[in-house]
Amino acid sequence: MIDNASPELHGLTSAAAAERLAAEGLNELGQERRRTLWAIAGEVIREPMFLLLLGAGAIYLLMGDVHEALILLGFVGIIMGVTILQERRTEHALDMLRTLSSPRALAIRDGVPVRIAGAEVVREDVLMLTEGDRVPADGFVVEAHELAADESLLTGESEPVAKFPADSDDPTDAARDRVFAGTMIVRGQGLMCVTTIGAQTELGRIGKSLQAIGVEASPLRTEIARLTRRLALIGAGLSLFLAGLFWALRGDALHGLLAGITLAMGILPQEFPVIMIVFFALGARRIAAHQVLTRRLNAIETLGETTVLCVDKTGTLTRNRMALAALSVEGQLLVADDLAARDLPEHYHELMEYAVLASEIDPSDPMEQAFHRFAQDYLADTEHLHPDWALTREYELSPALPAMSHLWRDGSLPHDVVAAKGAPEAIADLCHLDPIAHEALRQSADAMAARGWRVLAVAKSTHPSGQPFPDRQHDFPFALVGLIGLADPLRPEVPAAIEECHRAGIRVVMITGDHPGTARAIAEQAGIDAASVATGEAVAAMDSATLAARVAETDVFARVTPAQKLMIVSALKRDREVVAMTGDGVNDAPALKAAHIGIAMGRRGTDVAREAASLVLLEDDFTAIVAAIRLGRRIFANLRQALVYTVAVHMPIIGLSIVPVLFGWPMILMPIHIAFLELVIDPACSIVFEAEKGRRGLMTQPPRPPTEPLIAARHLGLSVVQGAVTTVAALACYSWALSLGVATDSARALAFIVVVVANAVLILSARSPDADLHRLFSGLSPVALWVLGLTLLGLAAIIGLPGLAGAFDFQPPPGDLALAAAALGVSLLLPFEGVKRLFRPR
Repeated sequence: MIDNASPELHGLTSAAAAERLAAEGLNELGQERRRTLWAIAGEVIREPMFLLLLGAGAIYLLMGDVHEALILLGFVGIIMGVTILQERRTEHALDMLRTLSSPRALAIRDGVPVRIAGAEVVREDVLMLTEGDRVPADGFVVEAHELAADESLLTGESEPVAKFPADSDDPTDAARDRVFAGTMIVRGQGLMCVTTIGAQTELGRIGKSLQAIGVEASPLRTEIARLTRRLALIGAGLSLFLAGLFWALRGDALHGLLAGITLAMGILPQEFPVIMIVFFALGARRIAAHQVLTRRLNAIETLGETTVLCVDKTGTLTRNRMALAALSVEGQLLVADDLAARDLPEHYHELMEYAVLASEIDPSDPMEQAFHRFAQDYLADTEHLHPDWALTREYELSPALPAMSHLWRDGSLPHDVVAAKGAPEAIADLCHLDPIAHEALRQSADAMAARGWRVLAVAKSTHPSGQPFPDRQHDFPFALVGLIGLADPLRPEVPAAIEECHRAGIRVVMITGDHPGTARAIAEQAGIDAASVATGEAVAAMDSATLAARVAETDVFARVTPAQKLMIVSALKRDREVVAMTGDGVNDAPALKAAHIGIAMGRRGTDVAREAASLVLLEDDFTAIVAAIRLGRRIFANLRQALVYTVAVHMPIIGLSIVPVLFGWPMILMPIHIAFLELVIDPACSIVFEAEKGRRGLMTQPPRPPTEPLIAARHLGLSVVQGAVTTVAALACYSWALSLGVATDSARALAFIVVVVANAVLILSARSPDADLHRLFSGLSPVALWVLGLTLLGLAAIIGLPGLAGAFDFQPPPGDLALAAAALGVSLLLPFEGVKRLFRPR
């Protein structure tokens, strides 16, 4: 119990909660996973590239060249600063994702339910608990209605534990009135008062961390790691070979070691892991800007492979703003639009009365809210509303019987009143209708559903007061009252989004619990093929072969339970489809996990569904899913182009390190030159390409096959040839300058101009796999302009300023030769584009 008296059920005030949050901190576990600035700096220093730079500085000191060593170490400091800033930006992006992905809580603040992050829960908060919620903190139960929690995370026992309101007179049963952080509500509703948060909870004491996002292994990351290891091994072998060759040919071990380090720095693919982390972390932030939270970062790579998108109807394709559209009693249909203000015929009063009684007292379900609104508008001055009645028993919906019943007592009647609502066929079952009445009900429901309405049936019964309640709602003697049609209009942007999916080769399948007629009407409005509609009952009766054939040709499934949804997803996967699927309920979790990409509804979804999913829609909007797929394709395309560029720019470094040794020329590249190039390559291959908007037509291409590698042979071939073109041009410039009698330091400067300008031009060319000179300079992001501008400005400074030029072993070359070298670098744009035509896919 808390120290003071239990808070009132209106909860804390916002001001009191803010003060307590500031005083006691966030309700978090696992903060040790967040890296501090010093931790990031330590990791950066241990990177092989920086160790090589430090090694080169030490060799310069051994050679007595203190000036060169200090300049090189200064560059090490600059590169470290840039890398640390980039790492901090990535860490900030992951922090935002951790915050978004923590369990949500429905707290009562200022007397009003407010959805907050689990980390913002404070002591003495009053939280509303419903089925599917994960409890964010320890506390005691204030109110409970058939409340039960799964505490297996703490106890190992799988049996749900029933929870009851706290009773200070019975301290021996404390576990029954307490709920614990990390446990799952599996049944009922209730209110809790928070007593303990964060590391002081039972979960915190045993060191569990539930809120951190980890980057899971994925085929893409495995492919990158494999490519990195191979290049690193090749680089180590070539570097040792070059160092030995230099020593053998020139008898200078220290300079040979320096040449080997230079080559190792050129070959080392240290950018690959950085590219992966930056692209996925910043890509997840971009997707989050479209109200889609990425809980598992490797889902980003799968988005571009999606071939089938399975979506719910309510709230995803439609507005989820239910309004009562029609009433039907004894076959007489009344359309709500035809009603005069506040004038509902008496014939329909009982139908609305029992619809409200079959709903929650303070509903969150849009349909039940529509019932309450309509009843307040039309029954406020009648005897059909019963605010003083007490709800004494509730029979929940179940997969076997999609209907719910409430039993009410007012104390003055000799019997209790029972109200039921649910799917027409379920209510027909409850009412034990004869075949003729059952067929009449079905026809009325079908006629209403054909108009796009969601149809529910309402029934009534009584039960003798004081008698034991039946175990099943089926045991009450129900009588049919009538049908209610509800309208949930299609979101206006959905047809265009579905058309975009079809152009992208993505099949959209609607799976809903609604009536087949309603499903067909909404599907036709949305642009989904509704020629064939299958019901969940039919799906359950099919064998594997029949189901596979039906799933392959059907895009609309109605009256589907979560278990049948799993059957549909599994059948699609067996047909080698890459499936993305939406879900919101506790029972949807298996299907969400089974899908390649599970997408949970953020607003109406449960914590169970969110934790099983890879993506979470913060707003239950279909267009957000399409936007995520579009961004997923863009991220993958940009990632591929970044890697193609990275391999290409390393080729000249390799060539300019090896060829001078073989021909007996003075060395062209030193470690300090590699350090300067790294200042260009690192931001270019990560943040520049990540910010690209992507080629036009990404959503007019078929999905990428799962077996397609990120870097295929043709991509490596393109990189090697483009890099070789730059290498040949730089060597030709160097040789030509030496033949003219230009000093070695000036010739080195001219070759370096060619390399840097060619790298800048290659950024323009590598932005797209298509050869299109007209679009090279269009759509450049601000990041790209900054990187290109600072690169050329830095090049001009180290070539043209004598003080800086000397630090780089350069001598400012004649102006006309410098312009000629720059022009040569720019002219390489034509062969870069021409080579792309040779390596484009057939």
